[in-house]
Amino acid sequence: MNAIIYCQPPSDFRSLVRRFYALQAERVEAYKLFEEGHEAYLRTGPHYDFDHYRQLVHEITKAFCGISKEVLEIKERLHQDFDRPDLSEHIEKLQIKEKQKLELTAKLQLAKQSAQDHPDDEGCQEKVQEIKQDIIKNKEALSEILQDFKYDSEEPE
Repeated sequence: MNAIIYCQPPSDFRSLVRRFYALQAERVEAYKLFEEGHEAYLRTGPHYDFDHYRQLVHEITKAFCGISKEVLEIKERLHQDFDRPDLSEHIEKLQIKEKQKLELTAKLQLAKQSAQDHPDDEGCQEKVQEIKQDIIKNKEALSEILQDFKYDSEEPE
């Protein structure tokens, strides 16, 4: 049986910021696994192995929920314990963009399957490209927020 080990969040400012970056790296890794899993799922078409894919979605969702929960705890600590509402505001914006990214990623996966199932339907291909553009814009916004966070967190306390 897998035991969930809850570790005490770091108590000093620098460690808290480092933990935030580690969580962001975990998100990137989770997206990579999600994408690879979806590509594997598409290769099972036209008789898709939905059970296996559903299990992947469940695991990824669990991972994202755990990451978000800890990020929100860090946000709260930065605001309350370190009086850094500027940093907690960056995290708030980041969480909104991360939620949008996950929604766009799910939409893209559905669109890719639809495009694969209907190769002659140009509308399906266009939808995939449209969502990919939205994801690029979302990633650019995330990058800007992270840059602002980095800049502000490196200022003297």
